[in-house]
Amino acid sequence: MTAPLPPPGAPLQHYVSTAPFDPMSVEVMTDAQAKIHLASQARLMWWKFKRHKLALASGIFLLVLYGMIIIAEFLAPYNLHTRNVDFIHSPPQRVHLFHDGKFVGPFVYGRQMKLDMESLKRVYTNDRNDVEPLRFFCRGDSYRFWGLIEGNVHLVCPAKDGQMFLLGTDRLGRDVLSRIIYGARISLTIGLIGITISFVLGIVIGGLAGYHGGLFDLLVQRVIEVLQSLPSLPLWMALAAIMPVTWSPVLIYFGITIILGMLDWTGLARSVRSKLLSLREEDYVLAAQLMGAKSPRIIGRHLVPGFMSHLIATATISIPGMILGETALSFLGLGLRPPITSWGILLTEARSVSVIAFYPWLLFPMIPVILVILAFNFLGDGLRDAADPYR
Repeated sequence: MTAPLPPPGAPLQHYVSTAPFDPMSVEVMTDAQAKIHLASQARLMWWKFKRHKLALASGIFLLVLYGMIIIAEFLAPYNLHTRNVDFIHSPPQRVHLFHDGKFVGPFVYGRQMKLDMESLKRVYTNDRNDVEPLRFFCRGDSYRFWGLIEGNVHLVCPAKDGQMFLLGTDRLGRDVLSRIIYGARISLTIGLIGITISFVLGIVIGGLAGYHGGLFDLLVQRVIEVLQSLPSLPLWMALAAIMPVTWSPVLIYFGITIILGMLDWTGLARSVRSKLLSLREEDYVLAAQLMGAKSPRIIGRHLVPGFMSHLIATATISIPGMILGETALSFLGLGLRPPITSWGILLTEARSVSVIAFYPWLLFPMIPVILVILAFNFLGDGLRDAADPYR
């Protein structure tokens, strides 16, 4: 039996439940579905990035490298400028564990040098009677940690009154391994600082061009086309050559960094412009404009965060180009200069064919350059795929 209808004109009675509302009761999901449905954008990206095993391994490798440059003085067996005049152009030494069938632990054999009077080449031979055990967490060459704190503790050192050149020595008797470790600090950070400059310029200039359009956009596009039409290496060489020779190594370092950053923003600026040309027509942009938001706030708070993941992936792929640029300039003698040490400067020792033929270990600094470039490329591919986790 239904309740009687209220008389005409009488107010309708409403019944509202006072029980708390459970939104999950509308659609019941399993735990696996809820985990994905309620996951944040960052978590979804991380899940997809982990599936790219090569990118994940590359990211771990790069994290280890950047962690190593923080404690480069501790990791390097020798000081950056230590010279061993009795072991000039000494080839790499092998690390052994057993001597005459007995376990000794990590050690190297001592070396004797004699001069070949026909080729005037130093010939080194191992003295198997001279066993030089390696020392760990030991005191060795003194150094200034980041140029501030005096120290002399190293991860590994040669035996007392012994030598240890795992990657050989150069023409001044300096340990190549130690110089590669020190050079990593310059070669790896110059890419990060350069991409920071490029990132800021690309977002600001590309964002203004894509958001406002008009004459400013036209001028920016013509400038980008001119810069991209110029060969990169000759342009780097020309700008690097105008830096005064009287500049200190620190000024030259920042000068090279600024040059690399100011010439690499064009690709990022075009990516930002193309995104903003489409996003500026969205309703939330119009709502922000009607509420009185200024252009910098709309671009920085509403537009750029929408595709920041794509920008990070693009920037990651751009870092190898800057590392290669610094290496090329230093190799040609137009980039960083001693006493600053980078991988490019170390490769200047191997500019002669005869040097490569006689002392091939001087090419060892090329190995970390190749590994870092490949790692950044693989990491960029993984980040680019993870930037769109719904795809």
